[in-house]
Formats: sequence, structure tokens, C-alpha cells
Amino acid sequence: MKMGGKGNDGGVNLPPFACVGGLWGTDLQQVSRDPKSLETPGRWVAVLPYEGVGQFLLFNRWDASRPDWITDSWEGPQRTAWTTSLDGSGYCAAVEHTREAIARGDVYQVNICRIMSARCERGQSLLGLFDRLAAGNPSPYAGIVHVPDSGLEIVSASPELFLRRQGDTLVSGPIKGTGRTESDLLDKDTAENVMIVDLVRNDLSRVCRAGSIEVPRLLGVEEHPGLVHLVSEVSGTLQAGTKWPSILEATFPPGSVTGAPKSSALRVINELEPVSRGPYCGALGWVEDEGTRAELAVTIRTFWKSDDMLHFGTGAGITWESDPVAEWQETELKARRLIDLASEGEA
Repeated sequence: MKMGGKGNDGGVNLPPFACVGGLWGTDLQQVSRDPKSLETPGRWVAVLPYEGVGQFLLFNRWDASRPDWITDSWEGPQRTAWTTSLDGSGYCAAVEHTREAIARGDVYQVNICRIMSARCERGQSLLGLFDRLAAGNPSPYAGIVHVPDSGLEIVSASPELFLRRQGDTLVSGPIKGTGRTESDLLDKDTAENVMIVDLVRNDLSRVCRAGSIEVPRLLGVEEHPGLVHLVSEVSGTLQAGTKWPSILEATFPPGSVTGAPKSSALRVINELEPVSRGPYCGALGWVEDEGTRAELAVTIRTFWKSDDMLHFGTGAGITWESDPVAEWQETELKARRLIDLASEGEA
């Protein structure tokens, strides 16, 4: 089969495919909205939006190399065409409201996000953008899902591990703390990371054996294109017989993109963010061996299509010590490189 090409010559008319974990999935067999499906044979793609119902895709064929019919170019929007759900003043106001909630004792930390949007070329897939990101912003958890009939057109350059499962071992790798260089990282970044590590420890303890929770890595510095992150790792041993519905109920949405305590942070987010996050701040990855092996990334640094609009999310963790302008600038730093890669005239 030879399909694809530029814009209307292929694009959204490509058959369903996905690339997660470095493998290309084709020949879509099943789409499920039940996480129990992840316990059945086959390699599943899991797409979990920040809010709403997840979708689980079973592809029959997996290849290490991209099939030659999966091809499409990219014509991005102009850099000036992007709008944002919260502008600078609106975002700074949201930071101040969050600090007020912290001062009242309602919450300790909240991740406040905004959604950037621009009209994109009709008829093209996100495959060409996936290739641009792979070249200009390589990431450890890169992924793409192209299943338009299920409303799934997503490409991610995520640097963050949500969950990895190997048998009974469950691992999460929360990111909290961002700077242009390591010297930019502040005490506030360290405090944020430790707070979220405690939250993730609590989440994992709901499905892991008592006494099994460990933090094998705390406050590691990772370099990514254009910035650095503080990254920790939390692990635990699952209780016997634990299934994916219970794992997701205990841990989702990811603590690094919500805040602490999670329930309070979710209320603040709902009050202050004017639009839905969509797939952003959810999870994307693969599950196989009847649920016993998996790797899911947090869908940060992620683009998605809705009708003829391209969307991208960016955010920052807010604590009492947060400076509103600095937090706005952090969202700009996280977005700048990827928006440039997605925009016309950039590569």
C-alpha cells in the first residue's frame, strides 16, 4: 500500500497508525474505552486525556521501522497566528489567585496551564510535525497517534515518565523544576519537586504493598533541548492481583501536572483555567503482555488537532514563593522551541 503525500494528497486520509515506545503500530483491530482491555493479549496504545474517558487502541502489527506508506509533509501556521487561553496578565492573575489559595491553607502547590491554538492546514496529518519534533526536539517518550475516526490526532515530545510497569514493579518519574540552565534552578524548584514526590509516593501507596515505596532518584538534573528539569523517581511493588483500572484510579491525573494535595489542586485548576486541557497533561504510551509491561508518558510538550485547529499546552507549578511574571516566562520557555518548530518557516 502506498499512501500519503502533502496535505490533501494524504494526511488525514492515512489509515490509523501510532508510534509509541519506538515501534510503529498499524492494522487497528479494536478501540476500547474500558481500561480492563489492557489486561488482554496484544500491544495496546493507551490515550488518556486529562479529563474525560480514555481510549485504548489494539494494533495488530508492530514494526521497528516506519512502513513506507506512512508519509505526509507539514505546513504549519504562522508564528503570529497562535492565540492563548490565558495571556500574560490573565496568567499572572491566576498565579496570584493560586497564591491566595495557598495562603488560606487550601492547597500547597498547583500547576496552572494555558492552551495555545492556531488554525492549521486542512487535510494534513500531524506526521510531518512528528518528524520536525524528532529532528529539532528529540525526547525520550516521543509519540504519535493518528486515529481521526476516534478523534485522536496527537503528537508528543514528552520528556516525562508517568508510569512504567515491569511485572509487579511500578515506577513514576515526576518532573518539577525548570530553567534554561542548571544555574537557573531555585530553592522553589527543589521544594516543588519534593512536594510532588511525596504526592506520587502517596498515589503509588494506594496500589502498592506496604513498605515497598522507594525513591531511588531524587532531584536529578536532566538536560533537554533548550532547558533543564529536576527529575525524581518513585517506585513500588504492586499488591497481588492489582489491575489497570485500580492503578489508573490511584495515580491519574499525574501529580506533576496537578498539584498537592491533588484533590484541592484540581478544584483550583477548574476555577482558574478557562478551557479544557484536552489530551494535554494526560498520558500516552503502550501496554502489553496482558498488562504486565507498560510505559506511559505524561502528555506535556504535546500538540493535538481538533477540527482544523492545532493546540499546544504549557504551564508551570505555582507555590507561595512564585513570582507571577517568572511563572509566565517559564510557560513561554517551555513553549517557544516547540511552537517555533510547528510554525511556518521554522524547522
